[in-house]
Amino acid sequence: MNLLGHVDSLKSQTSIKFAAFIFISVASFYLGKHWSDGSRQLIFFSRQSPSGTTSSSPSIALSPNLNKEFNVSALIDTPEPPRSAKSEGKWASGSLKAPPPPPEFKIYGIIDENGTMSDKFEIGEFDTDLVENWDNGAEIEAETGKEDVRSTFRVKKFGFCGENMREYIPCLDNVEAIKRLKSTERGERFERHCPEKGKGLHCLVPAPKGYRPPIPWPRSRDEVWFNNVPHTRLVEDKGGQNWISRKGKDKFKFPGGGTQFIHGADQYLNQISKMVPDITFGHHIRVVLDVGCGVASFGAYLMSRNVITMSIAPKDVHENQIQFALERGVPAMAAAFATRRLLYPSQAFDLIHCSRCRINWTRDDGILLLEVNRMLRAGGYFAWAAQPVYKHEEALEEQWEEMLNLTTRLCWNLVKKEGYIAIWQKPLDNSCYLSREAGNSPPLCDQDDDPDNVWYVDLKACISRLPENGYGANVAPWPARLQIPPDRLQSIQIDSYIARKELFMAESKYWNEIVDSYVRALHWKKFQLRNVLDMRASFGGFAAAIIQNQLDAWVLNVVPISGPNTLPVIYDRGLIGVMHDWCEPFDTYPRTYDFLHAAGLFSIERKRCNMSTIMLEMDRILRPGGRVYIRDSLDVMDELEDIAKAMGWRPTLRDTSEGPHASYRILTCDKRHG
Repeated sequence: MNLLGHVDSLKSQTSIKFAAFIFISVASFYLGKHWSDGSRQLIFFSRQSPSGTTSSSPSIALSPNLNKEFNVSALIDTPEPPRSAKSEGKWASGSLKAPPPPPEFKIYGIIDENGTMSDKFEIGEFDTDLVENWDNGAEIEAETGKEDVRSTFRVKKFGFCGENMREYIPCLDNVEAIKRLKSTERGERFERHCPEKGKGLHCLVPAPKGYRPPIPWPRSRDEVWFNNVPHTRLVEDKGGQNWISRKGKDKFKFPGGGTQFIHGADQYLNQISKMVPDITFGHHIRVVLDVGCGVASFGAYLMSRNVITMSIAPKDVHENQIQFALERGVPAMAAAFATRRLLYPSQAFDLIHCSRCRINWTRDDGILLLEVNRMLRAGGYFAWAAQPVYKHEEALEEQWEEMLNLTTRLCWNLVKKEGYIAIWQKPLDNSCYLSREAGNSPPLCDQDDDPDNVWYVDLKACISRLPENGYGANVAPWPARLQIPPDRLQSIQIDSYIARKELFMAESKYWNEIVDSYVRALHWKKFQLRNVLDMRASFGGFAAAIIQNQLDAWVLNVVPISGPNTLPVIYDRGLIGVMHDWCEPFDTYPRTYDFLHAAGLFSIERKRCNMSTIMLEMDRILRPGGRVYIRDSLDVMDELEDIAKAMGWRPTLRDTSEGPHASYRILTCDKRHG
């Protein structure tokens, strides 16, 4: 009973509290409604007095925004209605200010506005006249605007040049430039006169009809296919001198003779060795220059004696001499003694040979023989086989006396005169030059003259000084000199001023390992590699590796003018090379090289000229069936591959030994068209 009574008591107390709450709420509402004047006001409660002091009892203050109207809807974002033609008129009339237009989006590179790869991209301005002058055989895909001269274009396919260009050498066949020469009496027409920029080769030089893969070495020394060099003038003019003859309908034959050695080059070489026993071919005599070489039988027969010969002749009335030499597989270049230095360094050749080369060595105070002196190594030999040596006619005897006088003033020593050959030796140092009487001519060249500076440099009527430190004179005998860092390595102007010997050795090891891998993995022994061109040779490490791997090939090392002049080191190693600018054509006939090697060339030269210009020149000098290896950075490979396809090559992109994540790749290409 007591528990139930207690529960009832709690229920009655809760009901009373609830009723009181309801009453207070209603009363508060009534009082607020009664005292309000209907205006919007906010009431603030504060314990701070108007004077700023704190009060114990709360005070009431009205909002400062009392009686102010506010447009609340203006503070709320609403979507802009579609712009009508009427509203466009308001923008134009200026009643409303138009927002600025978005910036024009331009595409540079190969990423479009969506961040994806694009086939067509902005490459800048181009000369529309230049494109119109391109050969009609090249298909060009282009897009041009009426107001904007910018265009994106790419060559889809290069066409063939006319049949009249099948033996075309751009810088030696520039008829227009040759016609403009003020004089040709000193042989200026045989020197380089390259087409203007943009007017060079834009098509593929065709091969003659019936062209066949060349006969492999050593058979090619003695015979070549007629259709590969279908010219008979040399047979008609020189057949009686044992140079060249026709063998049936499909071959030329080379008996190995020359104008002064009709009984054969081997007998002639033996005679030279007997005349001067110190001329030890393949030992102290390793690098030779043959001037006015004919079909290069002199150089061809020296190869079996471990001597490499640069055979040169101008593209004159017997214009196919160099083409025959290269078809035989013998090193050769079109070049002439005229008004400029030849493209070889000082002290390059151990022996320089001239057999009836039809050069007047004593003209213009001996300026042409002074060029021979520049290129001849200290202690090297000059062999001259010509009529003034052995014929006793008044005019010829006068020429011999002039030659004797000039060579004496050059401090050359006449070592031996026998039969129709005379051999002189160059001094080892400058002591003889310095001991001559004052005013004796020709004078020594100025101290600041660089005898290795050869690119478009005029001949100088002075004697090139030999280095006082003896550099260039003391090279090791062959074959040791191939791997010994030469003294002149220290005088090359390169970024590295220390550890040059280590750099030389490292480069040699690097290329030897690479060529060894080519031989093993890419079966180079099965290739018909004979004429090889290294387009950026540095110290000649690639050529040395070819020899170390016993490949039956020779290498012409090209040193680009865009880099350091390392040619003296190349020659001191017992190799041959030439200075060249790859933004210009090379002085050789079409289809004269089996293999072209370019390491790091395009990533440098593309800053100076168009890569397609170099590639088209490579196609011109490469034989059908020939190969190209390009080792270069990734950022040039896509363009090179596209150009190769446009020329009809078959390109393959390969990883280097560093693996797929390396920054370099190898682009191997096969030339298929003939």
